Amino acid sequence: MGTSFAGMNWKEFWDESDYFTSPDPVTGDRIRETEHLLGYKLPQSYLELIQSRNGGSPVNSCFPTDTPTSWAEDHVAVSGICGIGGTWGIDSEDFGSRFMIEEWGYPDIGIVVCECPSAGHDAIMLDYSECGREGEPRVIHVDVETDGEPRRTFLAEDFESFIRGLVNEEEYDDSEETLQADLEKTAGAKFSGILEELSKRTALHPDMEFAIRHICTKLVRSKGYFALHADDLSYLMYDIQFAMYTELYAVNSKQQYLGAYPDILTFGAPFSTGGYAEGFVAEWYEKRLEQGHIDAGDGQLAFTPEYRQTLSQRLTAEF
Repeated sequence: MGTSFAGMNWKEFWDESDYFTSPDPVTGDRIRETEHLLGYKLPQSYLELIQSRNGGSPVNSCFPTDTPTSWAEDHVAVSGICGIGGTWGIDSEDFGSRFMIEEWGYPDIGIVVCECPSAGHDAIMLDYSECGREGEPRVIHVDVETDGEPRRTFLAEDFESFIRGLVNEEEYDDSEETLQADLEKTAGAKFSGILEELSKRTALHPDMEFAIRHICTKLVRSKGYFALHADDLSYLMYDIQFAMYTELYAVNSKQQYLGAYPDILTFGAPFSTGGYAEGFVAEWYEKRLEQGHIDAGDGQLAFTPEYRQTLSQRLTAEF
C-alpha cells in the first residue's frame, strides 16, 4: 500500500459511520483525473489513507493547536476526511474542494480535505502555497467566518503528521457545558426576525414558538448539542420551517428555498444552530419530493394539503 503510516491500524482508525465515505473505487485513473481537475499532486500519505477507506470519519477527531481557533482554545475538530468521488469527495461538484473555494471563500492555495463540525464555515486544507503544486503540502485550519480574509492556522508539516496527531475528543470533553448552554438556548433565547415572524403568523399550530422550543429541546437532549442532521426530530424541524416559510413567502425552486433557509434557524440570532450542512437539508427536500409531499402546482412549492394536515395533527397531538 505504500511506505507511509507504518504500524497504523486502519480498522481502529475509522469510525463505523459511513456518512463521508465514497462508494467509488480508488483507481490510478481516478487519482490522475482528480489531480488534473484540482491542479495539485495528491500526497502519497493521503492516497494510502483513502486506499484503506475512501473517506470517512476518524475515531480520533481532534487535533491540538498552540493558538486559539474558531472551534476551541486549544484544538480543532474533524467531522470527516474527504475521499475521491461521491457526495463529499474532494472532486465533488456539489461539495468538493473547488466548490468550497469558489462558493465559500476558502483561499485558492490548495485542497479542502477535511470537513469540520461547523458544516462549511471552517475546514482543514492541504496548503501548497510554499511547496508548489507538485510538492508536499502543509496542513492548515481555515476559518472563513471572519470580517476580512479567512483566518489560517498551521497544524502540521504534512498530511501523515496531521493524521498521526489526531487525538480523541475525550481529551477535550466539554459535553456537559455544551448541553447546558444549548438547553438554555432552546428554552429562552431570542428567535431570529424571520423565525419570530413565521411562528407568530403560521396557522400550523396555535403556539408555534412553544412547539419549536419543545422539539429543539428534545433534540438537544438526544444529541447533547443543538444541530439538525438526518434524524426524525431534525426532519420534523425541516418540515416545520418549510411549511411556515411557504405559507408566507412564494418559493419557486429548491435553490431559492435553500438560499433562504440559513436565515431562519441557522444564523443571526441567539436561538440558532450556528452552522448547518446544506446536504442534509437538500436530502430532506428530495425525500419529501419523492414521497409526494411537496407540490409544485402553479409554479409554487409547498406541502400538499394532506401532508400539511398530517404535520399539523402531529404537532397538535404532541404539543
